[in-house]
Amino acid sequence: MKIVYDSDKDILQLSFNQAMVEETTQIAPGLIADYDEDGKIIGLELRKASIRVDNPYELTYLIGESNASKPFAKVSE
Repeated sequence: MKIVYDSDKDILQLSFNQAMVEETTQIAPGLIADYDEDGKIIGLELRKASIRVDNPYELTYLIGESNASKPFAKVSE
């Protein structure tokens, strides 16, 4: 996994592998998902990151259990 913050463009990118991007979809305002030829998510891009996260320069890396009990947000159509 690779994480890049471009402060000039204010974009935070998460790349899960080096596969070629076949499709890109905006899944929420300012949140872009990249998919490979098999439809797997290979990357996420957060635009205007500095106003959407507390600190785009800060990274905490943990290995352990996920927060599976976290409730899902309601999605409006």
